[in-house]
Amino acid sequence: MSVGRRSPLWRRLLLQGLLGLLAIVTLVPFAWLIIASLKNREDFSQSMFLPGGDGLFGVAWDRLTLQNYENLFGLGFGGAFLNSVFYSSTTAVLATLICAAAGYALAKFRFRGRNVFTLAVLALIILPPTLLIAPGYELLYHLRLLDTVPGLILPFLAPAFGVFLFRQSVSQSVPDQLLEAARMDGCSEVEIFFAIVLPLIRPMVGAFLLITFLGMWNNFISPQIVLQSGEKQPLSVAIAQLRGLYRSDYGLMMAGTVVSIAPVAVLFLLLQKQFISGLTSGAVKG
Repeated sequence: MSVGRRSPLWRRLLLQGLLGLLAIVTLVPFAWLIIASLKNREDFSQSMFLPGGDGLFGVAWDRLTLQNYENLFGLGFGGAFLNSVFYSSTTAVLATLICAAAGYALAKFRFRGRNVFTLAVLALIILPPTLLIAPGYELLYHLRLLDTVPGLILPFLAPAFGVFLFRQSVSQSVPDQLLEAARMDGCSEVEIFFAIVLPLIRPMVGAFLLITFLGMWNNFISPQIVLQSGEKQPLSVAIAQLRGLYRSDYGLMMAGTVVSIAPVAVLFLLLQKQFISGLTSGAVKG
């Protein structure tokens, strides 16, 4: 019999009630966001949630509209959405492969300067990213990568945090005996990496893939520094540009926010098991 079944009924009911209350508190802002994206300008300022009327439950259901979403994509929002999908997915896949390979090399290869490289990775983790904005911009300028897609993606392909994260994961999840057996069977290092190492650290791969995708999806500063062309801007910048100088259409802005949240929510639901197991894989060694 599990511990949960042995606990008193009142304690289980109290726990479920507390969890339900926390769920409501968490979901109310999302519900307000979706409802606000379906209201026109008048209802947005006059009603807190659903507009009042003579409909069911005292709500004017006929005044809810998808006009904000139609106006949103009429402004060319679809291009910014596709840009964000491309930037985020490309960065997530490439950064995961590069960081996993670098972490595998630091964890399992013996070479001169290995400890120095490890200390350098740790030092880069401590370094604030804002300090790298000016030198990064100058480097991209001399490489003539400003206002280009590679100029936006390349700086995020080998984060120190990811390299160290995969180093720890490979050290704990990949036994040396398995690697030696694969080498004796004639496998190359590339084959070992893709056929043995990546499957063994799959939870960490899923977790880092999601973290990198979210980081690039929500990236707001770098696209404004690197990209000058409006058609190359991602979704985060396009949403900020919806705000007018003297007047803002908040319903339109809420619709843009819903569009930006939906893909991330779907991705998290698909990878939530890998995300949780990847973050907790280093808690217990063995």
